[in-house]
Amino acid sequence: MDNQYRILGVDEGASIAEIKRAFREKAKQHHPDIAGENAREYMQKLLAAYEILSNRQRRFDYDRAYRGSSSRRHGFNYRDYLYEQTGDPDSSIRERAQAELIIFDLLNFEEDSAVRMWLDLGGVDFPLAKHLDREDWMDCSFILAEELEKRKFYYEAFSLLIMLIREERRLPYFRHFAQDVEVFLKELVRRKLRPAVDDETWVECMRELLDLGFTAREESRWLKSQAEALVNIGDTAAAAAVFGAARKRDPSITPSVKLKKACIR
Repeated sequence: MDNQYRILGVDEGASIAEIKRAFREKAKQHHPDIAGENAREYMQKLLAAYEILSNRQRRFDYDRAYRGSSSRRHGFNYRDYLYEQTGDPDSSIRERAQAELIIFDLLNFEEDSAVRMWLDLGGVDFPLAKHLDREDWMDCSFILAEELEKRKFYYEAFSLLIMLIREERRLPYFRHFAQDVEVFLKELVRRKLRPAVDDETWVECMRELLDLGFTAREESRWLKSQAEALVNIGDTAAAAAVFGAARKRDPSITPSVKLKKACIR
């Protein structure tokens, strides 16, 4: 019987601090790097129990469902419970369950299922932030971006990273890890995003990137690339203005052949 309180070794009235402490202690003992691969299944149960009991709403839902009937008491499966809720006619209950299921699957080695559900729900248009705690939303969004990048959904990964960095700068959460998020974004832009989007989308992506504020040299390079895309769509006047902004940031930057052909010097 998977009693989440018993898995963590805490009483049903345990405080959040007690739950976090219990999880840390057990995770240290049973992490596969320490206890071996045989401990992986138990570690997954620990993670699932912690995700449920450390969140007030999830804990309430679990307690209500777990105590609701003797049959569920002896075989409660939180993922199955969430999946059942995704069919609720009440949109607020349905969407919260969908958001919870996405993050649950991401943390429990069901990444394909999580990505598929997120995309089916509208991707970046699905309001994860509305239904998850801020910390869970930010963690979930970063993991999603990693998984999307692996599956070549580069624009979707870019959009999530832009939102994350904007929110991080508003109110730090990742803190020292924020630099890794920015490096991930820059590498995605440098190596993979351009071939995956059309010129109009690229222009908009560069605008979003530039709005965040980076070094003058980086911004100069992105402005030059934006100007080239503007030439492709026939807006040479805007391209000239954008390349002029690139030169203000880095006077040494030179126009590409494409920009020169558009009479930009």
